[in-house]
Amino acid sequence: MTPTDLLTAHFRLAKPQLSALRKLGVATIGDMLRHFPVRYEPAGTEGSTRTLNHGEKVTLYGTLSNLEAKRLWKSRRTATTGWFEDESGRVKVMWFNQPYIAKMAPQGTPVRLTGTVAGKDKPYITNPEIEALPEGYVRTDLFQEKTEGDAVPQLFPVYPESHGITSRWFYHALERVFAANAHEIADPIPEDVRTRYNLPEIATALHWIHRPEKGPHAEAARKRFAFEEMFVLSVARTKERAENSARPGYAIDGTGLVDDFLAAIPFPPTGAQRRSIADILTDFTHPHPMSRLLEGDVGSGKTLVAAAVAYAVVHARPKGQSFGTLQVAYMAPTEILARQHFESFVEYFKHLPISIALITGAECKKYPSKTARGGATTISRPQLLKWVAQGEIAMVVGTHALIQKAVRFKHLAFVIVDEQHRFGTKQRHALIRKGELTPHFLSMTATPIPRTLALTLYGDLDLSVLDELPNGRLPVTTRIVSPESRDEAYTAIRGRLKEGRQAYVICPRIEEPDPAKLNALQAKSAKAEAKRLQADIFPEFRVGLLHGAQTPKEKERVMQQFTAHELDILVATSVVEVGVNVPNATVILIEGAERFGLAQLHQLRGRVQRSSHPPLCFLLPETKGEASVKRLKTMEKSSNGFELAEADLEARGAGDLRGVRQWGISDLGMDALKNAKLIRAAREEAAEIIAEDPTLARHPALAARMDAPLPHRE
Repeated sequence: MTPTDLLTAHFRLAKPQLSALRKLGVATIGDMLRHFPVRYEPAGTEGSTRTLNHGEKVTLYGTLSNLEAKRLWKSRRTATTGWFEDESGRVKVMWFNQPYIAKMAPQGTPVRLTGTVAGKDKPYITNPEIEALPEGYVRTDLFQEKTEGDAVPQLFPVYPESHGITSRWFYHALERVFAANAHEIADPIPEDVRTRYNLPEIATALHWIHRPEKGPHAEAARKRFAFEEMFVLSVARTKERAENSARPGYAIDGTGLVDDFLAAIPFPPTGAQRRSIADILTDFTHPHPMSRLLEGDVGSGKTLVAAAVAYAVVHARPKGQSFGTLQVAYMAPTEILARQHFESFVEYFKHLPISIALITGAECKKYPSKTARGGATTISRPQLLKWVAQGEIAMVVGTHALIQKAVRFKHLAFVIVDEQHRFGTKQRHALIRKGELTPHFLSMTATPIPRTLALTLYGDLDLSVLDELPNGRLPVTTRIVSPESRDEAYTAIRGRLKEGRQAYVICPRIEEPDPAKLNALQAKSAKAEAKRLQADIFPEFRVGLLHGAQTPKEKERVMQQFTAHELDILVATSVVEVGVNVPNATVILIEGAERFGLAQLHQLRGRVQRSSHPPLCFLLPETKGEASVKRLKTMEKSSNGFELAEADLEARGAGDLRGVRQWGISDLGMDALKNAKLIRAAREEAAEIIAEDPTLARHPALAARMDAPLPHRE
């Protein structure tokens, strides 16, 4: 058994178990070793089978026998039953819905059993945890133990579960892994680094995190793996930065051109926009490609910055040529957003002789049109790809379709990626490798990112921040409304609609929950809410529906209707979270608000902050938990996305990662992000290693860990 072995090579797994493991991101022995416990439960009161009390949690020492999986006659549930025996007698043991226990639990050899006593007349132990005792274990009397060799763990780990796989399955499966010494693996953290920060080596840490003998062992192991995650991320980003700095790029002098562009727009840029543009233009003059992250709060004007510097690029000539232009590619995460940005760039450049194209999975368009004067026209994909490859199209806006092999550029000099975290690293790299030279790279995000997270995830990028809103943009008034007082929100919405404005209603899910599924999310559905609002609440207004399960054409049709004010209310899921721009929509109501992270809520309410009309946001939580109410009150008090991101990070606990799951950071990593010293140490060590060993030739275990997937996030 080795860490690279598939679980199916060593464990018999039913279809529900395989499905659950896929969902948890656990496919190999190594994945399972890094599927860490979320908490630990202490052992019960030590006793014997002779002194059992109903409802008591006890720890017993003895042997198991006659384990058998069967189906109960009345409930039809699967149960594994058997007997546990010690020096004073025996007691029945029973596990529900865990048939694998019959084959995995050791029989006839010493075990430590911890469980709760059930059955008043005929006591039995229900769903106990089982530990095989180490070889050489000796029981001296009923309440004392002696171990020759390893000590017996005093804490039981509790693992993240999914429907079909339980924490106990992981516990028993890992028993076999440790017995086979499959946790003895090469350590990605160099020995001198471990020594400097007093970190246990990986085999010890894996044993301590899964089988801690005491609390400090588990804490030391978690600290080690938190550092490892930040360290590996930092090494990867530092290596990317060093490699990028060594590549040849396009040197572009665009200062005068950008000044001309800004002078032609009808509104003055903010100071933050001017500073960011200056940062990018300075990077353009260097012989190596730029890598920069433009982080701006909702409505801060990132698109204008992108348009200004893109204008400079498409007016620059390829080296050694007196004709043609350099090219720009702009990749957006959704077709709605790509189409919207295509229209924005057409508006910015319509008075200039610049050709712009749109490429998505559903359509291809070109501006200017030879047939529709002043507009864009739909053209065939082969024709558009031919023009792009010949360098006749200066700017191409698209979705993932841009990274297809068929899309080729002649002089791709500048790549812009919107909402970078929605694309994988391989996708971004596929785009920036489309040309002969490495293009300049600008990532943009409106999702507020805590500084420690930005430094860790984007350590390969320089950072520019738009911390000012354009003149005329008003802060959003945010109110928390209880379910009993939702009519107050409806009254305010009706008032805005009568003034000619429009509204969003956001729901956490698309369909109604399945009542047969106990764990189904009991939350408002967009489909049902759209019908209810149209029939019962706002019959005099036009209600539309937008969600992620619709086809691209359906989404486009609905968004066009809403943009053209053919709809008054748009009921949607969080598909409108990023970028959707309808200035006439000035009020938003968010159902089940506690189900969204603060950063995501901030993104959603930013949809109504697109004009000079006073924006209004209603948060309707479904639960009244103290933690949920506290988080939402933070939204009421602050309109600063960066402050909210920091608050969200500070308040976030293990397993409560709504809004940042897309970052690919584990629970341990999220805890580490709150520790500025740990982040700084990881970055410093990473920089030193890459400076001394740029290719990681002397650090093969670290290189292998970098190639492994990041911790899974649902």
